[in-house]
Amino acid sequence: MTRRLGGLGAAAAVLLTAIVVITLLAPLLAPYDPDLPDLFNALGGASLAHPLGGDALGRDVLSRLMYGARTTLLAPVLVICVASVAGTTLAIVAAWSGGKVDAVISRLLDVLFSVPGIVFALVTVAVLGPGVPGVVIGLAVAYTPYVARVVRSAALRERSLPYVAAAWVQGRSATAICLRHLLPNLRPIIVAQSVSALGFAVIDVAAVSFLGLGVQPPTADWGLMVKSGLDSAMRGQPLEALSAGLLIALVVAAVNLLGDRLGRQS
Repeated sequence: MTRRLGGLGAAAAVLLTAIVVITLLAPLLAPYDPDLPDLFNALGGASLAHPLGGDALGRDVLSRLMYGARTTLLAPVLVICVASVAGTTLAIVAAWSGGKVDAVISRLLDVLFSVPGIVFALVTVAVLGPGVPGVVIGLAVAYTPYVARVVRSAALRERSLPYVAAAWVQGRSATAICLRHLLPNLRPIIVAQSVSALGFAVIDVAAVSFLGLGVQPPTADWGLMVKSGLDSAMRGQPLEALSAGLLIALVVAAVNLLGDRLGRQS
């Protein structure tokens, strides 16, 4: 697998795997409780006890980074999973049905595609209130056309291939053909497009948290840490904002690189 991804693709996969492992093992690896204030360590600099110092409440920055990866990464993954299922369903229905059904779905996707994802998230949060559920729902709607448009084009090509006509002549239903033949052949493209969209979802989720409308304090979250870290940086402790921002950038770069490699293979 790593050989097929190439050197940079393999490095990106290893980095993401390491972050996921550290996230899952955070209760065992984190040196401190991420939500436990320590006024003696407020805005403390890097030290042996606190390698990345403390935030404004003295909470250990390293521990909060480990725990913060959970919400920072889980929410975008949920967004892309929902968007991939919805987008793939719409794409296959449009490609198989054609005619007016295809035209209506295509126009709907065009409308959704014209609205920035962050706008959907803000509107949903305004209706449901601040929190992760509203952000996930809003961004999932926004990312559905990113997956659907690419998959629809591929599905149209597959729809015209002889094996589809042969299955139809054998008396198989449209549902059976789509699920047993069309969908498996589209899987590499769906995976590649979903991984590519994941990087942008990470940015959008972090941006909403930065605005104070996503993950709520005191829960650790990288986007939220960038926001609170900016205040700490003005008071002489930049490590919180720098470390959280750097991790977001690394994850986005790794995901985009991996998505690019998968896209070339599909």
